[in-house]
Amino acid sequence: MENNKIEEIVAAVSAVEEKKSHKKLYKILAVIGGLVVVSAIAYLVYRLLTPDYMEDFDDDFEDEFDDEFFDDDDTEDEKAEAEA
Repeated sequence: MENNKIEEIVAAVSAVEEKKSHKKLYKILAVIGGLVVVSAIAYLVYRLLTPDYMEDFDDDFEDEFDDEFFDDDDTEDEKAEAEA
């Protein structure tokens, strides 16, 4: 009878220790998950608020190229009309 009580006490203590270790694991995973969520939100806000300089550069370059290209065509057509 005493052995049964001792075994019950040991089983209860081991069950409590297992629950404590699981609680620690859940707390650690919750902290890591929270850090991941906060860092993802910070990255998205950064991407939203940071201007895209390359897009502006490409737009400016294309506009200058198109203007120069079409200006050359206009002057050649005007020269051809003036010669005729």
